Amino acid sequence: MNPSRREFLETLAAAGVGVCAAPALAVAVPQAGRARQLHNRFPDLRRHFVFEYYPWYETAPYQHWDQSKRHPPIDVASNYMPRLGAYRSADPRVIEQHARWIADIGVGAINVSWWGPGDLTDRTIPVLMDVMAAHDIHVAFHLEPYTDNHSANYARDIQYLLKEYGDRRSWDCFLLLQHADGKVGPVFKSFRTIVPETGTDCHGVRYTVGDYAADAVWRLQTDRVRETFRGDFDRITLLADSLNFDRTRASGFDGIAIYDNFVAPDSWSDHASACTSRDLVFSFNINPGFDVILERDVEPGSCYSPTPFEPGAVSYNWSQATDRERAARASMVRISDAFQTTIAVQTTAGLANVKHGFFLTYINSFNEWHEGHQFEPMKDAATLSPDERAVGYHNPADGGYRLKHLADLFADIDL
Repeated sequence: MNPSRREFLETLAAAGVGVCAAPALAVAVPQAGRARQLHNRFPDLRRHFVFEYYPWYETAPYQHWDQSKRHPPIDVASNYMPRLGAYRSADPRVIEQHARWIADIGVGAINVSWWGPGDLTDRTIPVLMDVMAAHDIHVAFHLEPYTDNHSANYARDIQYLLKEYGDRRSWDCFLLLQHADGKVGPVFKSFRTIVPETGTDCHGVRYTVGDYAADAVWRLQTDRVRETFRGDFDRITLLADSLNFDRTRASGFDGIAIYDNFVAPDSWSDHASACTSRDLVFSFNINPGFDVILERDVEPGSCYSPTPFEPGAVSYNWSQATDRERAARASMVRISDAFQTTIAVQTTAGLANVKHGFFLTYINSFNEWHEGHQFEPMKDAATLSPDERAVGYHNPADGGYRLKHLADLFADIDL
């Protein structure tokens, strides 16, 4: 889990950062009609559905599986035990299985969480791309906040990624998105691009946000990216994970790509309208909700509070099989709702995505196990060992239900 994700949302809320309201637009075109629209406009449609992918797991010693005082391999940093157990991301056998699962349901790309040159995630990229290329899966990059001054590295990092994993590999599987007008180019999503300058904690103490960067700083970087690669691509798309539309535009981003699963589908039409009024494209993710691990040994006086299960209309007794199945059904409803809504708002005439010939849907996530929104199969409840059951995992009877449900939805649009 990236702890800064929840901190990021809390910081925005504390700073009073909101969303400019806009009237909701009706989205009444039948799903079959929208599917035809998509296939007619995007011949490579499978590349426009992109799994968020995390290559940061290690086993010697354990990394990420041991977060929040967990003790792998039995006690891992997730509310769910993976079907593959606590694996090593750079293991070609693991990547091979991941690639088969992804390709089998029709998805054509992954968005790799990348934490800077030389990081574990960066060192895993060559073998990851080798295997993904063999399965005709393309790779995009999610630029993470690996240092407080990551804004100053933005253009440099994009240049590094394009050179190392595009040019040097002869573009064998770097995702170059084809837009409806036929223009082709890379797309980069980034986290913590638009953050407030200050925040206030639960005790009322005001603090400075360490990685705040002014809009002008970001604009210098986004302008530099476009100038550097003006002659290389028809289009380069830069997306911020933000609901501050005015700052996103002022910072020179083309649009937004929301990661947060607490931004519910029933709000997306309003957000899409607000983006359109600022000529920003938008992407909202297909997701099963959110079920993050609890912190252990919380310090007295800490501002930490457990994050509720999402969708969270009810509470669950996770020791009961019936409640685990109820939670699985709630996740399936969210997957369907997110799937239908993101396609609807991205194919509605009059909104920015249709105007710009843009369609892109991230799936959050393939394997971010800490936050509990993984589509990667988990163990069936009956196959958990006695020691694993004692941990209290939330695994339902069918550990592959999310991926299967997504495959059924994709079948409806002939992905």
